[in-house]
Amino acid sequence: MSQDRNIRAVASGDMADKDVTPPALDRDLDHGSDVERPRWRLVGPGLVVAATGIGAGDLVATLVAGSKFGYTLLWAAVLGVIIKIVLVEGAGRWSLATNRTIFDGWKSLGAWASVYFGVYIVVWGFSYGAAAMSSSALPLVALFPQVDLIWFAIGMGLIGAAIVWLGKYKMFEVVIAVLVGVMFVTIVGSAVLTVPNLGQILGGLVPRIPEGSILYTLSLAGGVGGTITLAAYGYWLKEKGWYAPRWMKVMRIDNAMAYVISGVFVISMLIVGAELLYSSGITVADGEGGLVDLSDVLAERYGTFMAPLFLVGFWASSFSSVLGVWNGVSLMFADFVATVRGLAEDDPRRKAGGSYYRAYILWLTFPPMLLLLLDKPIALVVAYGALGSLFMPFLAITLLILMNSSRVPERWRNRPLTNVILGLVTLMFVVLGVQQLVEALAPVLGG
Repeated sequence: MSQDRNIRAVASGDMADKDVTPPALDRDLDHGSDVERPRWRLVGPGLVVAATGIGAGDLVATLVAGSKFGYTLLWAAVLGVIIKIVLVEGAGRWSLATNRTIFDGWKSLGAWASVYFGVYIVVWGFSYGAAAMSSSALPLVALFPQVDLIWFAIGMGLIGAAIVWLGKYKMFEVVIAVLVGVMFVTIVGSAVLTVPNLGQILGGLVPRIPEGSILYTLSLAGGVGGTITLAAYGYWLKEKGWYAPRWMKVMRIDNAMAYVISGVFVISMLIVGAELLYSSGITVADGEGGLVDLSDVLAERYGTFMAPLFLVGFWASSFSSVLGVWNGVSLMFADFVATVRGLAEDDPRRKAGGSYYRAYILWLTFPPMLLLLLDKPIALVVAYGALGSLFMPFLAITLLILMNSSRVPERWRNRPLTNVILGLVTLMFVVLGVQQLVEALAPVLGG
C-alpha cells in the first residue's frame, strides 16, 4: 500500500519537487512495474519544451507544406517528431546521468564552445525577444484591429516577464499546460472540422520527395519544435526535481509523450493545409501572417465563430514560446554566467529567480522593444540568422561527443542506433544551416 501511495504521489507531482525519491519508486523506475499505470500524469518538462519549441512560425511552415504538397510530406513531419525525441532525450540523459548542466558539458569541450554559446545567447535573445513579442501580438491585432501591434507586443513581453520573474516552476508549468490545452482544442479541432481523408493520410506516411520539395522536407523534419529550447530541457528537469539517474525512465516517458502531443499539432496543421488549402488551390502568406489568412478561410468555410477561435489558438502557440524562452533560456544564461565566473553550485545567482536569471529576462523584454520601433536593423538580422542556422548542428554534434565520452557513466552512453540517428540528424542540420546562412547573408551580399 505504501508503495502505491508513493507512486501515486510522484505521478501527481506531490513528491516530484522533493529531493528524495522513495526506494520503492526507485525500483519501479529501474524495472518498470506499477509506474506504467499513470504514465500520462508524469508529463511535465517535456510538455514545456515541446510547447515552447512549436511556435507560430513552425505551424505556418507545416501549413504551407500541406497547401503546396498535400499529404505527401506527412512522413517528414513524423520524422521531425522522432528527431526531436532523440535530441531532447540526449539532453535529458546528460543532465540526469551526470547531474551537470548542458553548458557545463559544452565548457568541457573547450573554450570554443563557451565563446560560441556566449555570443549566441546574447545576440539571439536580443532579436528573438522582438520576434516573439510581435508573433504573440499578431493574432491580438487581428481580433482587435483598433489597437496598434506595438502595444500588444510590449504587453506580451511584460506579461511574460511578470509570470516567470519569480522563477516558480510549478506555476509556470501549469500556465504552459493551459496554453497547450487551448492549442489542442483550436488546432486539432480545425483539423477535425476539415474531415480529413484517412486513406491519403496513410499514403503520406510513405517517404516521397516530390519535385521542388527538398527544403520543405528538411524543414519539416528538422525545423519543427525549437532550437535552443531543446537544450533547456535539462534545466527544466532540475526545476521539476528530477535530478538523478533514478528519474531516467520518467524522463523518457515525459519526453516521448510530450513530443507525440506536439506531433499531433504539426500533423493537424498539415491536414488543414492539405484539406482546406491544397484541395481548393488557396494560398496564404508566408510567416505568421499565414495564420491570420487561415483564420479568414476557416471563418468563410465553417462560420464566423472559427476566426476568433483559431486566432486564440494562434496566440496560445506564440505566447507559450514567449514564456518558455523567458524562463528556460534565462536559466541557461544564469548557469552560463555563474559557470564562467566559477560560482558555487548553490550560489543563488545561478538559480531561477536569481539576479542573473532576472537580468536575462530584462534583456529579452526591454532592449528588443527598440527593435519593434526600428524594424530590426539589418546587421542584427544577419548575425541572428547566421548564429541561429548553426545552433542545431552545434547541439547534435556536441551531444554526439558528450554522450559517447567518459564524462557519462557507461550505462547511460549512446547506443549504436542513437549514434546513427544523431549522425544523420547532424548532416541534415548542416544542410539546413548552410541554406539558412545563405538566406541570412543574402542582403549583405546583394542576393
